[in-house]
Formats: sequence, structure tokens, C-alpha cells
Amino acid sequence: MMKILVIEDDQRVAELIQRGLEEQGFELSLAYDGLSGKKLALNNDYDLVITDVILPKLDGLDLCKEIRKTKPELPILMLTALGTTDDKVEGFDAGADDYLTKPFEMRELLVRIRALLKRSNGKMNSIGFILKYDDLEMNLKTLNVKRKDIAISLTPKEFKLLEYMLQNTERVLSRTEIAEKVWDMHFDTGTNFIDVYINYLRKKIDKDFDKKLIHTKSGMGFILKAE
Repeated sequence: MMKILVIEDDQRVAELIQRGLEEQGFELSLAYDGLSGKKLALNNDYDLVITDVILPKLDGLDLCKEIRKTKPELPILMLTALGTTDDKVEGFDAGADDYLTKPFEMRELLVRIRALLKRSNGKMNSIGFILKYDDLEMNLKTLNVKRKDIAISLTPKEFKLLEYMLQNTERVLSRTEIAEKVWDMHFDTGTNFIDVYINYLRKKIDKDFDKKLIHTKSGMGFILKAE
């Protein structure tokens, strides 16, 4: 049985989520503040954490960062009433894997949960832990990235984006595909967070190297290719 930790200070919302997910066969634990949630997350084995952003004692962003220090592979879904591009980028930078804006329907929450669990379970497969292209290398086990043997520090979401690009080299990836495969969400044409993250990657992967690997195809998307 999959175990999920829900950290939500609104007891009514937390219990609604609990009932909805338990009906689907999940085992739920609840916490109503960030410090209690942190203690549960670090001291127990969960398949997924769902946390609100605004929490008493320790907010969801700092909570996410704390979890990431010791459990980098634990899927985290953030719930929030804030839905701007900046809010989403801040959540992803803290280490969240997905971001769901309130109010939401239970079936949408279930779709996000199942996508995160599926991706998490299938991440470490038989193809090995090393992804390489040209002079760029990513280790999926140690989470290290380097180019020409120079270490590159990435945020969790930058890592996931680069991982997907390394799995699909020399193929144009549309914003819609990236949104669905990396963020597990439908692309909102009114936001530019994917372009924001592509620019983050460019600064870290390409800026200090003569050969550029990340390219924009106007009107189509982005491609990882040695040109």
C-alpha cells in the first residue's frame, strides 16, 4: 500500500484529502504544521509528500528544502492558493516536483499523484545511472552533473528538466511536452516558467563553454544538440 504524508494546516481540507485518498487505497498520515510534517517526513518512509505552502511554524518552501537535504528522491507535491509564474518557480526551486493551485478537484489531485508515483518508481531502471551527451554527464544515483569534468550545481527542478533533455537528445521538445513530462501538468500559455528554467539551465550548462548545447527552435520548442 502506498503511503502518503499530507501537511495542511486547514484541518477540513486535510481530512477531505485524507478521505478521498483512502477511498483510492492509499495509506495517509496527517500533519497540521511544518515542524510536525518535517519530523514525520524525515523519520518515516513515505512514497509521496503533499504539503501546503503557507504553514505555521515552518512554511512549505523551507520544509521542502529540509526534506530534499536527506531525501532527494522523495516526490513532493505542493498545494497553494498562489498560482503565478514566480510562485511556481519559487516552489520548484525549493525542490517541489509538482504544484497544484487551490481550489482543485480530487480527480485532478489523483492524476498528479499517480503521475509522480509512476515517474518515481520508474526512474531508476535497468538502463543504468549515467546519462551522457557530448561532454555533458549526469549521474542519476549521486545526482551529480558535470561538463568537461567541471561540477555543475542544479536545483531539483533544473535537474529533472536536464534529465529529460538528456533522455531525448537531438529532438525538439515542445513546451507542452516539457510541461507534461517534467512537471506533470498541462502547459498554460499564459505563463513562461518553462522558458525561465531553460534560461536557468543555459546559464549553468552553456554560459562558460564555447560549444552551446541548449538551443531554441522558434515556434517549436527546445533541443539539446551539439551545434
